[in-house]
Amino acid sequence: MYKTANAYYHEKFGCKVYKLSLDGGFTCPNRDGSISTEGCIFCSALGSGEFAEHGADIRMQLELAKKRVERKIKNGKYIAYFQSFTNTYAPIDRLKALFYEAIAPDYIVGLNIATRPDCLSESVIELLKELNAIKPVTVELGLQTADDRVAKYINRGYQTEVYADAVLRLKQAELEVITHIIIGLPNDDPISTTRFAVACGTDGVKFHLLHILKNTRLAEEYKAGCFKALTLEEYAELLKNCIDLLPKHIVVHRITGDGAKKDLIAPLWSADKKKTLNYLNAYLA
Repeated sequence: MYKTANAYYHEKFGCKVYKLSLDGGFTCPNRDGSISTEGCIFCSALGSGEFAEHGADIRMQLELAKKRVERKIKNGKYIAYFQSFTNTYAPIDRLKALFYEAIAPDYIVGLNIATRPDCLSESVIELLKELNAIKPVTVELGLQTADDRVAKYINRGYQTEVYADAVLRLKQAELEVITHIIIGLPNDDPISTTRFAVACGTDGVKFHLLHILKNTRLAEEYKAGCFKALTLEEYAELLKNCIDLLPKHIVVHRITGDGAKKDLIAPLWSADKKKTLNYLNAYLA
């Protein structure tokens, strides 16, 4: 059986821990023209931040997010999670102000920052190392695939070797790394990607189902019949094969991903999150 995030956080913090998703008002070099204006072909208009708080300052976002989930957690703590877009893509002074504000409350025990491996300058890593001395910092990297041909197709905007270098530098700074991997990309092998992430030294993995959302380039490809969405059974088998490759110390932080129901085109079975998770957990067990 794999190590779950829930078990890992209980070991680390001695209690239930819940992530509070935040929006730091960032954009992405794959959207603002630095690399591209189109973004990754699967990415929604909110930059994968559908479930983050929006519009308020960070302290208010934390309070709003905490209030929204507090019925799910008793006597627990929280992690501030910068989720939307690329959360190290800003001047260092702005990053420092946002991140320090996020870790200030007593109920925050850690900081998670989702970003791109090509947006981790030495000054950013130094800041994260500084923060890590106060409260644990985890960096989440969107690898998605280790196949550069598939990466080009999805318009990821960087070569896979950039991810490997980013993990090396983050680990040298004693920062924890979580890698995002998508299962279901056309002509891709998520098993090879998982093997590559493990070899690079990732501490954790988030496995995501490729879901097709409205108003994305991926939706156009899907409607044109360029590829098929996975069935639940196909996804479960690929997921198990990936998890079987993980050493026991690597934490599985997610076994699937879900988009906003109002925007979901396929696979429709993923809209029933409870049923999906029950099936996957039973299959993996």
